[in-house]
Amino acid sequence: MLHLLYSRFFTRALKTCGYLGVAEPFKGLFTQGMVCHETYRNTAGTWLYPADIEKRDGGLFEVESGAAVTVGRSEKMSKSKKNTVDPGNIIETYGADAARLFMLSDSPPDRDLEWTESGIDGAWRYVQRLWRLAAVPTVPLADSAEIAGVSFAGSAKDTVAMAHRTIATVSEDLNKLRFNTAVAKLRELTNQIAATKPTDDGASIAYRFALETLLRLIAPMIPHIAEEIWATLGHATPLVRSAWPKADPAWLTVDTVTLAVQVNGKLRGTLDVAVGIDAKEAEALALALPAVQAQLVGRTPKKVIVVPGKIVNIVG
Repeated sequence: MLHLLYSRFFTRALKTCGYLGVAEPFKGLFTQGMVCHETYRNTAGTWLYPADIEKRDGGLFEVESGAAVTVGRSEKMSKSKKNTVDPGNIIETYGADAARLFMLSDSPPDRDLEWTESGIDGAWRYVQRLWRLAAVPTVPLADSAEIAGVSFAGSAKDTVAMAHRTIATVSEDLNKLRFNTAVAKLRELTNQIAATKPTDDGASIAYRFALETLLRLIAPMIPHIAEEIWATLGHATPLVRSAWPKADPAWLTVDTVTLAVQVNGKLRGTLDVAVGIDAKEAEALALALPAVQAQLVGRTPKKVIVVPGKIVNIVG
């Protein structure tokens, strides 16, 4: 970010002095937020580093003296208030990729970021989850050309569709610097992959395709881990040399929707129906659910309210 600022400054200076006869190359300056952390003082009022603090017995105490510590408000990291965290310790404990992922996922880049142990730990656990997903046996390879002629159904179809939707939405988010929302969508795709059981060829291909799509999309955020996983999947060409994935428009159209079915305000089941289903047909399908029949016990419901695309509420 600083190199952009310096380039902007020197370009303007050169133009002012008449040495540069071209237009300024930047449309605007993006101002990023600060990284913040709690502040701490000991009994003498001296600022303390986070590394000088230990948590025990539900409180914070100074490591050296064992005395209770006063916790101040969260402020931007600075040497004067010693609320800084040693990057070397972070990288040694969690790795550079986990640290990078946490900073991208916590908040929009134009807002302040609150550095927390729980946040970096959550990013580290997500990285470990990616390793576990890659350990699941699948077909050797599944690129866009290979899945074109495959017929998918059930969760496998949902997985392929979500992979394509994630390509479209994450690509847009990255172009608009919405890193935190991009990470959130990649986590949703991760959950979908984990829910896909590669028990047959179709599900195995869907699993592999979605996983490789996930790696391509997340590589700019965690390049080292993504490259390692990519290699373990059998690729000879480095991930960094792979083309950015493209979403297939045919997979971006949603043709089904899940309706929640409630009886007297309590969820009793769900229905996967076609988009735009007739209200009467949705009502009939909801009333036919065994869980709904068990609640009605043969009674005719007093009222059935169908909210298109969202819910069927049965009042018994």
